[in-house]
Amino acid sequence: MKIIDGKAVAADIRAQLKDRIGRSGKEVGLAVVMVGDNPASRVYVRNKEKACRETGILSRTYELPEGVSQPELEALIVSLAADERVHGILLQLPLPEGLDAGSALAKIPPSKDVDGFSAENLGKLVRGERALVACTPLGVMKLLESAGISPAGKRAVVLGRSETVGKPLALLFLNADATVTVCHSRTENLKEICREADILVSAVGKPGFVTEDMVKEGAVVIDVGINRGADGKLCGDVDFERVAPRTSYITPVPGGVGPMTVAMLLCNTAAAAMEE
Repeated sequence: MKIIDGKAVAADIRAQLKDRIGRSGKEVGLAVVMVGDNPASRVYVRNKEKACRETGILSRTYELPEGVSQPELEALIVSLAADERVHGILLQLPLPEGLDAGSALAKIPPSKDVDGFSAENLGKLVRGERALVACTPLGVMKLLESAGISPAGKRAVVLGRSETVGKPLALLFLNADATVTVCHSRTENLKEICREADILVSAVGKPGFVTEDMVKEGAVVIDVGINRGADGKLCGDVDFERVAPRTSYITPVPGGVGPMTVAMLLCNTAAAAMEE
């Protein structure tokens, strides 16, 4: 069993990106829009700002009060879309109750959609065309690549069908020539399906959801979940201590997929700037 160290892989990616941006001479700009005072969102935004500073990306955070109206939020996004200094726009989710995230996200041009959530970018992913890809799924693929694991010809099982992780990840696996099964809350015979996986990815948001009897010997297990356990500590979807001995490779939480999500956001922002 080998642990895939996402923190180390992300640090290497950031170093390469810093060099690439420095050599390009381009000023790369990211705008982050945050509404309200969600503590988790504030931590994520702080981490993104720090990573931007490390790589030479100019990050601006626009904080709006919880009571902001939908037109006010969308007016800000439209103004950022027109700003030539801004190459990527990130709307920090979730939004406070009463605001329509879908409508707000639709105001972000696909060329500045560094989260990869737009209909156009998802559509390009379906067609196997070049696109800005959702950061967490892209980070999963980069982690596999860093460990020398090719999905081609393998059975990949994805737990979770969200538009931010499960669905785009399934498409990335398909485009990489894997045979893909997506499981969800209505899936029957879940354990049996999971035991067929060469690569098992969990993105359900339930601590300890993946147990050792769901994993076949020698499988690769990628844990996307970020949860708080009963002890208050960060944990993933996978019962790491019991599952790890059965795997060939596994990612920890924290220190696995999480750092890669931020690294891929920076890569997408740089890509958007370089392709102007």
